[in-house]
Amino acid sequence: MNFLAHLHIASFTNTSFVGNFLGDFVKGNPDGQFNAEIVQGIRIHRFVDSYTDQHQIVKSLKPLFPAQLRRFAPITLDMFWDHCLAKHWSEFHHSSLAHFCQQAELQIEAESKLEVNALPPRFTTVSQLVWQGRWLECYAKIENINFGLQRMASRSPKMAPLANTGQTLLDHYDLLSQQFFELYPDVLQKTTKFIIEK
Repeated sequence: MNFLAHLHIASFTNTSFVGNFLGDFVKGNPDGQFNAEIVQGIRIHRFVDSYTDQHQIVKSLKPLFPAQLRRFAPITLDMFWDHCLAKHWSEFHHSSLAHFCQQAELQIEAESKLEVNALPPRFTTVSQLVWQGRWLECYAKIENINFGLQRMASRSPKMAPLANTGQTLLDHYDLLSQQFFELYPDVLQKTTKFIIEK
């Protein structure tokens, strides 16, 4: 799952938007680095990432990717799941995607002001880009997912092959879309259970 799914999960579970968004930008044990609500959100983010990567559906889809690109499949699929969520947003949330994004931006701004510890600079930078560029709404178009993959691929030579994974999404679009509707409800259910058990 990528940014949109993590923020939707924050809304779905009534947990910290900052924490659920922040998971990719914090290393190590978050205890003591931020307030308890944000720490909980980071742990939820990490659970979602781990559960999704190990999910049988994701494992079954990896062979669709060429062998030399297979190790990038989880990243590519995470972007694709956000595409599916954005495209079919009304099936998962009562308000429009545009309104949700506006509220998420305001919520993150409000939570950030309440946090006495400094948030990672990269999180602040990326967050600003997400809202200014309306990335989450753009996810609804599959061509923007491919653009996002190419943008990530340009960050380092090690990530360069990621630019070639978008074709697999196009080649197997219908199958992958069907799998999303099995995967995502399960992720929501398991995340709710994770929170209750903690």
